[in-house]
Amino acid sequence: MLNERYLERYADVLLWGLKTARQGRFRKGNVILIQYDRAALRLAEILYQKIIAAGMNPLQRMGLTVNMERAFFGKSGGRQLVFQPPGEKELCENIHGRIYLHAPDSLTHLKEVDPARIGKVLVARKPLRDILERREQEGIYGWTLCTLPTMELAAQARLTPEVYAKQIIQACYLDRKDPVGKWEEIRRDTAAIKKWLGGLKAASFHIESAHCDLRITPGAHRKWAGVSGHNIPSFELFVSPDWRGCEGIYYANLPSYRSGNYVEGVKITFKKGNAVEIRAEIGEEFTIGQLAMDTGAKRIGEFSLTDRRFSRIDRFMADTLFDENFGGENGNCHIAVGNSYTDTYAGDPATMTAALKKNLGFNDSALHWDLVNTEAKTVTAHWPTGKKVVIYENGCFRC
Repeated sequence: MLNERYLERYADVLLWGLKTARQGRFRKGNVILIQYDRAALRLAEILYQKIIAAGMNPLQRMGLTVNMERAFFGKSGGRQLVFQPPGEKELCENIHGRIYLHAPDSLTHLKEVDPARIGKVLVARKPLRDILERREQEGIYGWTLCTLPTMELAAQARLTPEVYAKQIIQACYLDRKDPVGKWEEIRRDTAAIKKWLGGLKAASFHIESAHCDLRITPGAHRKWAGVSGHNIPSFELFVSPDWRGCEGIYYANLPSYRSGNYVEGVKITFKKGNAVEIRAEIGEEFTIGQLAMDTGAKRIGEFSLTDRRFSRIDRFMADTLFDENFGGENGNCHIAVGNSYTDTYAGDPATMTAALKKNLGFNDSALHWDLVNTEAKTVTAHWPTGKKVVIYENGCFRC
């Protein structure tokens, strides 16, 4: 659905994202893994050529097809579900970059699979993600990802393929002759907002909308992150709060697809940091099961805000990467239940240990599920002195 010109620009933006996302510099001879769905083959080929030209070593890996995934998750025995292929750990310990090209042929083919089986796989693979997280903290690994339009995505978003592709082109600024230059501009502008947010030193934030009344505690030694190159596109600014300070009600009015399941109208009540009541208008049983995946699954791992002045996304896209960066009239906020991001730690990420992570209230889980609210809202910063100030309103930061 994207012609050669747009794919070339997409590849350039992804390589910019990969370079930006990694703390250390890439060098000749570095190993870059390209993971891609079958429908993303042409973009993978273009990236492969560009990585070769940069003097690095590309490694390609196509994802499972729909039938392969259905067979694996639906028919594997217990040991097969947690099986780690030989060399997988060694690969994670030696790659320097990873680009993932998401282009699904189906969003619902795992709907009949017991979610507990999928959760078991995620838990089993968490040690591999921990290796990559450690390497990223050390500045020797970086990653980025994107989504390409497919007939399935367009159908699930209830858009024509042409409209869906146009949303991706606009969202990633592929309609610009120099999209990388535009992304650098957005990065500079959002860096100023992150600096302002970090300087607030607020004790808590209060999120209010028609259906949300939530308080979060940013926590000690935190910084706001975002527009770091990790996701293309990405306009969100986020923090991984101290999960212990989350209180109140959060409502996700934007639907989402997860593990083959369509979920809508998720409402979670938090007390003392834990989800004590979980409701969903569609997919409630599945949602409750996901938040029971492990101890940390019922806690908050991320709080995020998107400024509508940067994002040109104004449609539900049936894809979290785009939906969590929704602009529209009101911007959006989202929380993630489950795992936190330690790149919001204000200290040296290389010094982060499991004990420090636990002490600072960074949540740990095999789950990370973004739940998006696009209602008109205000976000107010509160200080221990009683002072308060609105920091986000009408879809924009008020700095």
